[in-house]
Amino acid sequence: MPSIRKLLVANRGEIALRIMRTCREMGIQTVAIYSEVDRHALHVRYADEAVCVGPAPSSESYLKADVIIDVCRQLGVDAIHPGYGFLSENANFARLVREAGLIFVGPSPESIEVMGSKLAAKAAVATYNIPMVPGTPSAITDRAEAKVISAQIGYPILIKASAGGGGKGMRIVERDEEFDEQMDRAVSEAISAFGDGSVFIEKYVTSPRHVEIQVLGDQHGNIIHLFERECSVQRRHQKVIEEAPSAVLTPEIRAEMGRCAVDVARACGYYGAGTVEFIVDNDLNFYFLEMNTRLQVEHPVTELITGVDLVKQMIYIAEGKTLPIKQEDLHIKGHAVEVRVYAEDPANNFLPDVGTLQTYVRPQGNGVRVDDGFEQGMEIPIYYDPMIAKLITYGNDRPEAIDKMVRAIDEYQITGVQTTLPFCRYVMKHEAFTSGNFDTHFVSRYFTPDVLKTMPDEMETQLAAVLAAKLFQDHKPTTKAIGSQPEGSRSRWRERSR
Repeated sequence: MPSIRKLLVANRGEIALRIMRTCREMGIQTVAIYSEVDRHALHVRYADEAVCVGPAPSSESYLKADVIIDVCRQLGVDAIHPGYGFLSENANFARLVREAGLIFVGPSPESIEVMGSKLAAKAAVATYNIPMVPGTPSAITDRAEAKVISAQIGYPILIKASAGGGGKGMRIVERDEEFDEQMDRAVSEAISAFGDGSVFIEKYVTSPRHVEIQVLGDQHGNIIHLFERECSVQRRHQKVIEEAPSAVLTPEIRAEMGRCAVDVARACGYYGAGTVEFIVDNDLNFYFLEMNTRLQVEHPVTELITGVDLVKQMIYIAEGKTLPIKQEDLHIKGHAVEVRVYAEDPANNFLPDVGTLQTYVRPQGNGVRVDDGFEQGMEIPIYYDPMIAKLITYGNDRPEAIDKMVRAIDEYQITGVQTTLPFCRYVMKHEAFTSGNFDTHFVSRYFTPDVLKTMPDEMETQLAAVLAAKLFQDHKPTTKAIGSQPEGSRSRWRERSR
Protein backbone atom coordinates (compact mmCIF):
# COMPACT_ATOMS: atom_id res chain seq x y z
CA MET A 1 0.00 0.00 0.00
CA PRO A 2 1.25 3.52 -0.81
CA SER A 3 2.28 5.68 2.12
CA ILE A 4 1.72 9.44 2.00
CA ARG A 5 4.81 11.33 3.17
CA LYS A 6 4.10 14.76 1.67
CA LEU A 7 0.65 16.18 0.91
CA LEU A 8 -0.37 19.32 -0.97
CA VAL A 9 -3.58 21.01 0.11
CA ALA A 10 -5.24 22.47 -2.99
CA ASN A 11 -7.20 25.03 -1.01
CA ARG A 12 -6.90 28.03 1.28
CA GLY A 13 -8.04 29.43 4.60
CA GLU A 14 -9.53 27.46 7.46
CA ILE A 15 -9.99 24.18 5.61
CA ALA A 16 -6.35 24.19 4.48
CA LEU A 17 -5.27 24.70 8.10
CA ARG A 18 -7.71 22.03 9.29
CA ILE A 19 -6.18 19.44 6.93
CA MET A 20 -2.59 20.48 7.68
CA ARG A 21 -3.06 20.09 11.43
CA THR A 22 -4.16 16.48 11.03
CA CYS A 23 -1.24 15.87 8.65
CA ARG A 24 1.17 17.22 11.27
CA GLU A 25 -0.28 14.81 13.85
CA MET A 26 0.28 11.98 11.36
CA GLY A 27 3.86 13.00 10.58
CA ILE A 28 3.00 14.02 7.02
CA GLN A 29 4.75 17.05 5.52
CA THR A 30 2.48 19.65 3.96
CA VAL A 31 2.65 21.99 0.98
CA ALA A 32 0.44 25.07 0.76
CA ILE A 33 -0.53 26.85 -2.42
CA TYR A 34 -1.63 30.45 -2.40
CA SER A 35 -2.63 33.34 -4.61
CA GLU A 36 -0.80 36.66 -4.51
CA VAL A 37 -3.44 38.18 -2.22
CA ASP A 38 -3.04 35.24 0.23
CA ARG A 39 0.74 35.65 0.55
CA HIS A 40 0.53 36.24 4.32
CA ALA A 41 -2.34 33.87 5.05
CA LEU A 42 -2.14 31.57 8.06
CA HIS A 43 -2.20 28.37 6.01
CA VAL A 44 0.88 29.60 4.12
CA ARG A 45 2.76 30.21 7.36
CA TYR A 46 1.70 26.90 8.88
CA ALA A 47 2.74 24.62 6.01
CA ASP A 48 6.22 23.11 5.69
CA GLU A 49 6.47 24.58 2.20
CA ALA A 50 4.34 27.00 0.21
CA VAL A 51 4.18 28.07 -3.42
CA CYS A 52 2.44 31.00 -5.09
CA VAL A 53 0.31 29.70 -7.97
CA GLY A 54 -1.02 32.94 -9.47
CA PRO A 55 -2.94 36.20 -9.09
CA ALA A 56 -5.87 36.75 -6.75
CA PRO A 57 -8.78 35.49 -8.93
CA SER A 58 -9.34 31.78 -8.24
CA SER A 59 -9.52 31.09 -11.99
CA GLU A 60 -5.90 32.22 -12.19
CA SER A 61 -4.65 30.48 -9.05
CA TYR A 62 -6.59 27.93 -6.99
CA LEU A 63 -8.35 26.50 -10.06
CA LYS A 64 -5.17 26.06 -12.15
CA ALA A 65 -5.03 22.27 -12.14
CA ASP A 66 -1.96 22.00 -14.36
CA VAL A 67 0.02 24.46 -12.23
CA ILE A 68 -0.91 22.64 -9.03
CA ILE A 69 0.13 19.27 -10.41
CA ASP A 70 3.40 20.77 -11.67
CA VAL A 71 4.13 22.04 -8.14
CA CYS A 72 3.61 18.50 -6.87
CA ARG A 73 6.16 17.16 -9.35
CA GLN A 74 8.72 19.81 -8.39
CA LEU A 75 8.41 19.24 -4.64
CA GLY A 76 8.08 15.45 -4.58
CA VAL A 77 4.49 15.50 -3.34
CA ASP A 78 2.71 12.14 -2.94
CA ALA A 79 -0.91 13.25 -2.59
CA ILE A 80 -3.36 16.13 -3.01
CA HIS A 81 -6.24 16.91 -0.66
CA PRO A 82 -8.72 19.29 -2.34
CA GLY A 83 -10.66 20.35 0.77
CA TYR A 84 -14.05 21.68 -0.30
CA GLY A 85 -14.98 24.16 -3.02
CA PHE A 86 -12.54 24.98 -5.82
CA LEU A 87 -11.47 21.66 -7.43
CA SER A 88 -12.88 19.29 -4.81
CA GLU A 89 -15.75 18.00 -6.97
CA ASN A 90 -14.01 18.33 -10.32
CA ALA A 91 -13.84 14.86 -11.87
CA ASN A 92 -11.36 16.00 -14.49
CA PHE A 93 -8.97 17.27 -11.80
CA ALA A 94 -9.21 13.99 -9.89
CA ARG A 95 -8.43 12.16 -13.13
CA LEU A 96 -5.43 14.39 -13.88
CA VAL A 97 -4.10 13.77 -10.37
CA ARG A 98 -4.39 10.02 -10.85
CA GLU A 99 -2.78 10.15 -14.30
CA ALA A 100 0.15 12.11 -12.83
CA GLY A 101 0.83 9.20 -10.50
CA LEU A 102 -0.38 11.11 -7.45
CA ILE A 103 -2.91 10.11 -4.81
CA PHE A 104 -6.17 12.06 -4.79
CA VAL A 105 -7.49 12.18 -1.22
CA GLY A 106 -11.10 11.78 -2.22
CA PRO A 107 -13.33 9.54 -4.33
CA SER A 108 -12.72 8.23 -7.82
CA PRO A 109 -13.33 10.50 -10.84
CA GLU A 110 -16.13 8.14 -11.87
CA SER A 111 -17.98 8.59 -8.56
CA ILE A 112 -17.62 12.36 -8.77
CA GLU A 113 -19.05 12.36 -12.30
CA VAL A 114 -22.06 10.23 -11.43
CA MET A 115 -23.00 12.18 -8.31
CA GLY A 116 -22.16 15.53 -9.93
CA SER A 117 -25.32 15.23 -12.00
CA LYS A 118 -28.56 15.05 -10.06
CA LEU A 119 -30.20 13.07 -12.85
CA ALA A 120 -27.29 10.62 -13.13
CA ALA A 121 -27.36 10.22 -9.36
CA LYS A 122 -31.08 9.41 -9.42
CA ALA A 123 -30.47 6.82 -12.13
CA ALA A 124 -27.57 5.27 -10.21
CA VAL A 125 -29.58 4.73 -7.04
CA ALA A 126 -32.77 3.63 -8.81
CA THR A 127 -32.03 -0.06 -8.21
CA TYR A 128 -31.92 0.48 -4.45
CA ASN A 129 -34.96 0.99 -2.25
CA ILE A 130 -34.33 4.68 -1.63
CA PRO A 131 -37.24 7.14 -1.30
CA MET A 132 -37.25 9.72 -4.09
CA VAL A 133 -39.23 12.93 -4.44
CA PRO A 134 -41.96 12.44 -7.11
CA GLY A 135 -40.87 14.00 -10.38
CA THR A 136 -39.40 13.44 -13.83
CA PRO A 137 -36.72 10.73 -14.08
CA SER A 138 -34.81 12.54 -16.82
CA ALA A 139 -34.19 15.99 -18.27
CA ILE A 140 -37.21 17.77 -19.70
CA THR A 141 -37.34 17.73 -23.49
CA ASP A 142 -41.07 18.18 -24.04
CA ARG A 143 -42.71 21.11 -22.22
CA ALA A 144 -46.25 19.97 -22.88
CA GLU A 145 -45.48 16.57 -21.33
CA ALA A 146 -43.71 18.29 -18.43
CA LYS A 147 -46.86 20.33 -17.74
CA VAL A 148 -48.96 17.16 -17.70
CA ILE A 149 -46.54 15.54 -15.24
CA SER A 150 -46.58 18.68 -13.07
CA ALA A 151 -50.38 18.61 -12.93
CA GLN A 152 -50.27 14.91 -11.98
CA ILE A 153 -47.71 15.53 -9.24
CA GLY A 154 -49.65 18.55 -8.05
CA TYR A 155 -48.47 22.13 -7.63
CA PRO A 156 -46.31 23.61 -6.24
CA ILE A 157 -43.46 21.97 -8.13
CA LEU A 158 -39.76 22.70 -8.31
CA ILE A 159 -37.75 23.11 -11.53
CA LYS A 160 -34.12 22.19 -10.82
CA ALA A 161 -30.90 22.30 -12.82
CA SER A 162 -29.34 18.86 -13.18
CA ALA A 163 -25.84 20.25 -12.65
CA GLY A 164 -27.05 22.72 -10.04
CA GLY A 165 -26.17 23.69 -6.53
CA GLY A 166 -26.46 26.64 -4.16
CA GLY A 167 -29.97 27.45 -5.34
CA LYS A 168 -28.89 28.33 -8.89
CA GLY A 169 -31.14 27.09 -11.69
CA MET A 170 -33.91 26.40 -9.18
CA ARG A 171 -37.44 27.79 -9.52
CA ILE A 172 -40.65 27.19 -7.58
CA VAL A 173 -43.80 27.05 -9.71
CA GLU A 174 -47.05 27.63 -7.80
CA ARG A 175 -49.51 27.13 -10.69
CA ASP A 176 -49.70 26.15 -14.34
CA GLU A 177 -49.79 29.74 -15.65
CA GLU A 178 -46.29 30.38 -14.25
CA PHE A 179 -44.71 27.27 -15.76
CA ASP A 180 -43.24 28.67 -18.99
CA GLU A 181 -41.81 31.81 -17.42
CA GLN A 182 -40.14 29.93 -14.55
CA MET A 183 -38.88 27.23 -16.90
CA ASP A 184 -37.17 29.85 -19.10
CA ARG A 185 -35.54 31.42 -16.04
CA ALA A 186 -34.34 28.11 -14.65
CA VAL A 187 -32.79 27.05 -17.96
CA SER A 188 -31.15 30.45 -18.42
CA GLU A 189 -29.66 30.37 -14.90
CA ALA A 190 -28.46 26.79 -15.39
CA ILE A 191 -26.67 27.66 -18.63
CA SER A 192 -25.12 30.77 -17.09
CA ALA A 193 -23.96 29.05 -13.90
CA PHE A 194 -23.05 25.55 -15.10
CA GLY A 195 -22.94 25.62 -18.90
CA ASP A 196 -25.67 22.98 -18.87
CA GLY A 197 -29.34 23.86 -19.37
CA SER A 198 -30.70 20.44 -18.41
CA VAL A 199 -33.50 20.74 -15.87
CA PHE A 200 -35.98 18.35 -14.28
CA ILE A 201 -39.12 18.58 -12.15
CA GLU A 202 -39.76 17.52 -8.56
CA LYS A 203 -42.71 17.90 -6.22
CA TYR A 204 -42.01 20.89 -3.98
CA VAL A 205 -42.02 19.93 -0.32
CA THR A 206 -43.54 23.02 1.27
CA SER A 207 -41.94 22.82 4.74
CA PRO A 208 -38.75 20.84 4.21
CA ARG A 209 -35.96 20.13 6.63
CA HIS A 210 -32.47 19.61 5.20
CA VAL A 211 -30.86 16.58 6.83
CA GLU A 212 -27.67 14.95 5.58
CA ILE A 213 -25.83 11.76 6.43
CA GLN A 214 -22.03 11.53 6.65
CA VAL A 215 -20.56 8.41 5.03
CA LEU A 216 -17.08 6.88 4.90
CA GLY A 217 -16.06 4.14 2.50
CA ASP A 218 -12.76 2.41 1.83
CA GLN A 219 -11.41 0.96 -1.41
CA HIS A 220 -12.35 -2.56 -0.31
CA GLY A 221 -16.11 -2.09 -0.37
CA ASN A 222 -16.64 -1.26 3.31
CA ILE A 223 -19.03 1.68 3.84
CA ILE A 224 -20.39 3.12 7.08
CA HIS A 225 -22.44 6.14 8.07
CA LEU A 226 -21.67 8.52 10.93
CA PHE A 227 -25.22 9.69 11.61
CA GLU A 228 -26.90 12.90 10.54
CA ARG A 229 -26.46 16.65 10.50
CA GLU A 230 -29.38 19.07 10.55
CA CYS A 231 -28.71 21.91 8.09
CA SER A 232 -32.10 23.59 7.77
CA VAL A 233 -31.22 27.16 8.80
CA GLN A 234 -30.11 28.68 5.50
CA ARG A 235 -29.97 31.99 3.66
CA ARG A 236 -30.14 32.10 -0.16
CA HIS A 237 -30.23 28.26 -0.16
CA GLN A 238 -26.83 28.24 1.59
CA LYS A 239 -26.36 26.73 5.04
CA VAL A 240 -25.41 29.02 7.90
CA ILE A 241 -26.14 26.89 11.00
CA GLU A 242 -25.70 23.13 11.36
CA GLU A 243 -26.00 20.67 14.21
CA ALA A 244 -25.61 16.99 15.00
CA PRO A 245 -27.67 15.04 15.71
CA SER A 246 -31.01 16.35 14.43
CA ALA A 247 -33.54 17.33 17.07
CA VAL A 248 -36.41 15.45 15.40
CA LEU A 249 -35.18 12.11 14.05
CA THR A 250 -36.17 8.96 15.90
CA PRO A 251 -33.63 6.13 16.24
CA GLU A 252 -35.64 4.13 13.68
CA ILE A 253 -35.67 6.92 11.07
CA ARG A 254 -31.99 7.61 11.72
CA ALA A 255 -31.10 3.98 11.10
CA GLU A 256 -33.17 3.85 7.89
CA MET A 257 -31.66 7.09 6.56
CA GLY A 258 -28.22 5.72 7.36
CA ARG A 259 -28.97 2.53 5.44
CA CYS A 260 -30.14 4.53 2.44
CA ALA A 261 -27.05 6.77 2.55
CA VAL A 262 -24.77 3.73 2.55
CA ASP A 263 -26.67 2.32 -0.44
CA VAL A 264 -26.31 5.63 -2.32
CA ALA A 265 -22.56 5.45 -1.76
CA ARG A 266 -22.50 1.82 -2.81
CA ALA A 267 -24.43 2.66 -6.00
CA CYS A 268 -21.46 4.64 -7.33
CA GLY A 269 -18.64 2.57 -5.84
CA TYR A 270 -17.82 5.37 -3.43
CA TYR A 271 -14.75 5.61 -1.24
CA GLY A 272 -13.52 8.46 0.95
CA ALA A 273 -15.67 10.88 2.93
CA GLY A 274 -18.96 11.96 1.39
CA THR A 275 -22.36 13.30 2.35
CA VAL A 276 -25.77 12.09 1.24
CA GLU A 277 -28.40 14.83 1.48
CA PHE A 278 -32.10 14.31 2.12
CA ILE A 279 -35.13 16.52 2.51
CA VAL A 280 -37.54 15.63 5.31
CA ASP A 281 -41.21 16.66 5.37
CA ASN A 282 -43.54 17.48 8.26
CA ASP A 283 -44.38 13.80 8.77
CA LEU A 284 -40.66 12.87 8.86
CA ASN A 285 -40.82 11.19 5.48
CA PHE A 286 -37.40 11.58 3.87
CA TYR A 287 -36.34 11.75 0.21
CA PHE A 288 -32.94 11.51 -1.46
CA LEU A 289 -31.71 14.88 -2.71
CA GLU A 290 -28.08 14.52 -3.84
CA MET A 291 -24.61 13.41 -2.80
CA ASN A 292 -21.67 15.72 -2.13
CA THR A 293 -18.48 13.88 -3.07
CA ARG A 294 -16.15 15.73 -0.70
CA LEU A 295 -15.59 16.85 2.85
CA GLN A 296 -18.32 19.22 4.03
CA VAL A 297 -17.89 22.61 5.67
CA GLU A 298 -19.95 21.33 8.60
CA HIS A 299 -17.92 18.14 9.20
CA PRO A 300 -16.73 19.26 12.70
CA VAL A 301 -20.11 18.60 14.31
CA THR A 302 -19.91 14.98 13.18
CA GLU A 303 -16.36 14.69 14.48
CA LEU A 304 -17.44 15.95 17.90
CA ILE A 305 -20.37 13.56 18.39
CA THR A 306 -18.50 10.50 17.08
CA GLY A 307 -14.87 11.14 18.06
CA VAL A 308 -13.76 10.35 14.49
CA ASP A 309 -11.20 12.55 12.69
CA LEU A 310 -12.68 12.54 9.19
CA VAL A 311 -9.58 14.00 7.53
CA LYS A 312 -7.38 11.31 9.08
CA GLN A 313 -9.75 8.61 7.83
CA MET A 314 -9.72 10.16 4.34
CA ILE A 315 -5.92 9.91 4.26
CA TYR A 316 -5.95 6.31 5.48
CA ILE A 317 -8.53 5.43 2.83
CA ALA A 318 -6.50 7.16 0.10
CA GLU A 319 -3.52 5.08 1.13
CA GLY A 320 -5.61 1.95 0.51
CA LYS A 321 -6.04 0.94 4.13
CA THR A 322 -9.11 -0.91 5.35
CA LEU A 323 -11.61 1.19 7.28
CA PRO A 324 -10.84 0.50 10.96
CA ILE A 325 -14.33 1.46 12.14
CA LYS A 326 -17.40 -0.78 11.94
CA GLN A 327 -20.97 0.50 12.05
CA GLU A 328 -21.61 -1.12 15.41
CA ASP A 329 -18.62 0.74 16.88
CA LEU A 330 -20.28 4.10 16.34
CA HIS A 331 -22.54 5.81 18.87
CA ILE A 332 -23.78 9.38 19.21
CA LYS A 333 -22.29 11.08 22.24
CA GLY A 334 -23.49 14.55 23.16
CA HIS A 335 -24.57 17.32 20.81
CA ALA A 336 -22.69 19.79 18.59
CA VAL A 337 -23.74 23.05 16.93
CA GLU A 338 -21.85 24.98 14.25
CA VAL A 339 -22.40 28.51 13.01
CA ARG A 340 -20.65 29.92 9.97
CA VAL A 341 -19.20 33.33 10.68
CA TYR A 342 -19.43 35.22 7.39
CA ALA A 343 -18.29 38.75 6.59
CA GLU A 344 -21.85 39.56 5.60
CA ASP A 345 -24.37 42.12 6.78
CA PRO A 346 -27.52 40.33 7.97
CA ALA A 347 -29.27 43.71 8.18
CA ASN A 348 -28.65 44.20 4.45
CA ASN A 349 -29.87 40.93 2.95
CA PHE A 350 -26.64 39.15 3.98
CA LEU A 351 -24.61 41.04 1.39
CA PRO A 352 -20.81 40.57 1.66
CA ASP A 353 -19.06 43.20 3.77
CA VAL A 354 -15.36 42.49 3.32
CA GLY A 355 -12.64 44.64 4.81
CA THR A 356 -9.93 44.58 7.49
CA LEU A 357 -10.34 42.79 10.81
CA GLN A 358 -9.57 45.71 13.11
CA THR A 359 -10.44 43.61 16.16
CA TYR A 360 -10.38 39.83 16.11
CA VAL A 361 -10.53 37.92 19.41
CA ARG A 362 -11.67 34.29 19.37
CA PRO A 363 -13.91 32.77 22.05
CA GLN A 364 -12.36 30.10 24.21
CA GLY A 365 -13.22 27.66 26.97
CA ASN A 366 -14.69 24.24 27.49
CA GLY A 367 -16.66 22.90 24.54
CA VAL A 368 -15.67 25.65 22.09
CA ARG A 369 -13.86 25.03 18.77
CA VAL A 370 -12.94 27.69 16.24
CA ASP A 371 -11.81 26.69 12.73
CA ASP A 372 -10.56 29.83 11.02
CA GLY A 373 -7.84 31.23 8.80
CA PHE A 374 -7.56 34.82 9.96
CA GLU A 375 -6.06 36.93 12.71
CA GLN A 376 -6.37 40.53 13.82
CA GLY A 377 -5.23 43.06 11.20
CA MET A 378 -5.73 40.75 8.23
CA GLU A 379 -7.90 41.71 5.30
CA ILE A 380 -10.73 39.49 4.05
CA PRO A 381 -10.22 39.27 0.27
CA ILE A 382 -13.12 40.15 -1.98
CA TYR A 383 -12.17 37.36 -4.39
CA TYR A 384 -13.35 34.39 -2.35
CA ASP A 385 -16.16 33.13 -0.16
CA PRO A 386 -16.50 35.63 2.73
CA MET A 387 -16.48 33.02 5.51
CA ILE A 388 -14.24 34.15 8.37
CA ALA A 389 -14.59 31.10 10.58
CA LYS A 390 -16.64 28.16 11.74
CA LEU A 391 -17.62 28.39 15.40
CA ILE A 392 -18.52 25.03 16.91
CA THR A 393 -19.73 24.18 20.41
CA TYR A 394 -20.19 20.80 22.08
CA GLY A 395 -22.30 19.85 25.07
CA ASN A 396 -23.74 16.82 26.81
CA ASP A 397 -27.09 17.60 25.22
CA ARG A 398 -28.66 20.08 22.80
CA PRO A 399 -29.59 22.79 25.33
CA GLU A 400 -26.05 22.79 26.72
CA ALA A 401 -24.52 23.04 23.24
CA ILE A 402 -26.84 25.97 22.42
CA ASP A 403 -26.02 27.74 25.71
CA LYS A 404 -22.31 27.35 24.98
CA MET A 405 -22.87 28.77 21.51
CA VAL A 406 -24.60 31.89 22.86
CA ARG A 407 -21.73 32.40 25.30
CA ALA A 408 -19.13 31.84 22.55
CA ILE A 409 -20.86 34.29 20.20
CA ASP A 410 -20.90 36.90 22.96
CA GLU A 411 -17.14 36.39 23.48
CA TYR A 412 -16.29 36.50 19.77
CA GLN A 413 -15.05 40.03 19.16
CA ILE A 414 -14.88 41.18 15.54
CA THR A 415 -14.80 44.76 14.31
CA GLY A 416 -13.98 46.26 10.92
CA VAL A 417 -16.58 44.21 9.06
CA GLN A 418 -20.19 43.25 9.61
CA THR A 419 -20.67 39.55 10.40
CA THR A 420 -23.43 36.99 10.71
CA LEU A 421 -22.78 36.57 14.46
CA PRO A 422 -25.77 38.74 15.54
CA PHE A 423 -28.04 36.72 13.26
CA CYS A 424 -26.66 33.43 14.63
CA ARG A 425 -27.26 34.60 18.20
CA TYR A 426 -30.81 35.53 17.25
CA VAL A 427 -31.37 32.00 15.91
CA MET A 428 -29.90 30.38 19.04
CA LYS A 429 -32.36 32.28 21.24
CA HIS A 430 -35.43 31.83 19.02
CA GLU A 431 -38.16 29.54 20.29
CA ALA A 432 -38.54 27.82 16.91
CA PHE A 433 -34.90 26.79 16.99
CA THR A 434 -34.68 25.84 20.66
CA SER A 435 -37.83 23.74 20.33
CA GLY A 436 -36.55 22.05 17.15
CA ASN A 437 -39.70 23.15 15.31
CA PHE A 438 -38.10 24.80 12.26
CA ASP A 439 -37.39 24.17 8.58
CA THR A 440 -35.52 25.73 5.65
CA HIS A 441 -37.90 28.72 5.71
CA PHE A 442 -36.64 29.89 9.09
CA VAL A 443 -35.08 33.11 7.71
CA SER A 444 -38.07 34.15 5.58
CA ARG A 445 -40.53 33.21 8.32
CA TYR A 446 -38.89 34.73 11.39
CA PHE A 447 -35.99 37.03 10.53
CA THR A 448 -36.10 40.69 9.58
CA PRO A 449 -33.26 43.20 10.02
CA ASP A 450 -35.38 45.02 12.62
CA VAL A 451 -34.92 42.20 15.14
CA LEU A 452 -31.22 43.04 15.39
CA LYS A 453 -32.08 46.52 16.66
CA THR A 454 -33.17 45.01 19.96
CA MET A 455 -29.62 43.73 20.48
CA PRO A 456 -26.86 45.83 22.18
CA ASP A 457 -25.94 49.10 20.48
CA GLU A 458 -23.35 48.49 17.80
CA MET A 459 -21.02 51.27 18.99
CA GLU A 460 -21.06 49.95 22.55
CA THR A 461 -20.34 46.48 21.28
CA GLN A 462 -17.43 47.71 19.17
CA LEU A 463 -16.02 49.73 22.06
CA ALA A 464 -16.21 46.72 24.34
CA ALA A 465 -14.55 44.60 21.66
CA VAL A 466 -11.65 47.00 21.24
CA LEU A 467 -11.17 47.25 25.02
CA ALA A 468 -11.22 43.45 25.35
CA ALA A 469 -8.70 43.09 22.55
CA LYS A 470 -6.38 45.68 24.14
CA LEU A 471 -6.53 43.95 27.52
CA PHE A 472 -5.84 40.64 25.81
CA GLN A 473 -2.79 42.03 23.98
CA ASP A 474 -1.44 43.80 27.08
CA HIS A 475 -1.45 40.57 29.06
CA LYS A 476 -0.43 38.24 26.25
CA PRO A 477 2.89 36.39 26.86
CA THR A 478 5.56 36.81 24.17
CA THR A 479 5.67 33.47 22.43
CA LYS A 480 6.19 32.37 18.86
CA ALA A 481 3.13 32.08 16.64
CA ILE A 482 1.76 28.59 16.13
CA GLY A 483 3.52 26.94 13.24
CA SER A 484 6.42 29.42 13.25
CA GLN A 485 9.80 28.03 12.33
CA PRO A 486 13.41 29.14 12.78
CA GLU A 487 14.77 31.51 10.19
CA GLY A 488 16.30 29.56 7.33
CA SER A 489 13.99 26.56 7.58
CA ARG A 490 11.63 28.28 5.12
CA SER A 491 14.11 29.11 2.38
CA ARG A 492 12.79 26.55 -0.07
CA TRP A 493 9.31 28.02 -0.27
CA ARG A 494 10.33 31.62 0.28
CA GLU A 495 12.34 31.47 -2.92
CA ARG A 496 9.29 30.20 -4.79
CA SER A 497 6.93 32.72 -3.23
CA ARG A 498 8.75 35.74 -4.70
